[in-house]
Amino acid sequence: MRSIGLALPGVEESIAHGQPALKVRGKLLACVPAHRSAEPDSLVVLVDFDDRAELLAADPDVYYVTKHYVGYTSVLVRLSRVNPDVLRDLLGMAYKFVTRKAVPRSPARKHRKLGRRK
Repeated sequence: MRSIGLALPGVEESIAHGQPALKVRGKLLACVPAHRSAEPDSLVVLVDFDDRAELLAADPDVYYVTKHYVGYTSVLVRLSRVNPDVLRDLLGMAYKFVTRKAVPRSPARKHRKLGRRK
């Protein structure tokens, strides 16, 4: 995952939630999941909700979401079930998503953020 991600323009190694991560321009691209609901040897990859739905429908043995991740624009990936070409395509999809002008938040996260304003 590391070498594939670092081949993308502007991608750097980083930390997210205390775990190894890849970021582009400071925005999370992919990381090792920190939440205990994720299976071992998984990866969190940022994708939009439509792409996530397609991935989950196409190959539920590879892609999954736990209750914790439902509201986030991400999908969990079982690394033992993907080859480098699939991972390259997936990280490319994430790169396009993350480098768009704005990343939409789920409605629940918008309300929490707005609630903190004074």
